[in-house]
Amino acid sequence: MSKTIEILVSPQGETRITTFGFSGAGCQEASRFLESALGQRSGERLTADFYQDLQQQERSQVDS
Repeated sequence: MSKTIEILVSPQGETRITTFGFSGAGCQEASRFLESALGQRSGERLTADFYQDLQQQERSQVDS
């Protein structure tokens, strides 16, 4: 899957940034410049992709 950042702007001017194709904290790093440019963040919802790297790291530690 290619890496994509989607920005939605509501008629009221509220924005929502959604990332696709990133795993772990890569999504936060990729969208940080947009969050800074758009102003104060009102919330964050992490998807399963965010936790994907953490699960792989835990498996590696258990297998070692």
